[in-house]
Amino acid sequence: MPQGKKLQTPSKKPESSSITHEEEEEMLHDISKLQEQVQQMSWSQKLTEAKMNGMEAKMNGMEAKMDNLKVDLNSNLKTGMADLKTDLTNFLQEILTNGEKVAKETHDANKRNVNHDFLDSSVR
Repeated sequence: MPQGKKLQTPSKKPESSSITHEEEEEMLHDISKLQEQVQQMSWSQKLTEAKMNGMEAKMNGMEAKMDNLKVDLNSNLKTGMADLKTDLTNFLQEILTNGEKVAKETHDANKRNVNHDFLDSSVR
């Protein structure tokens, strides 16, 4: 209603309605149907909102799980890399140690061969 205008009440009582009893019953029935439809729409809207809230909660839960998985993955990756570095370091140290032993054994064998060769050449 526009501002400044007031509803005016009639100065006379309205004349009696010309609606039949059947028409009044039909109107009441239609009004009742409309009220039911409004009520169902309201329930449907509330149910939809509840489902949306449930879905939002599930999505938040999924986000939290994904964040935890990221943290676990990063932690496992760091641990795995540290273990790999340790294993590689141990492996390289073992290779170097074995290499030194092989070189020493080869040197010792060569030294013996030189001594044998010297002794052999001296005996002749």
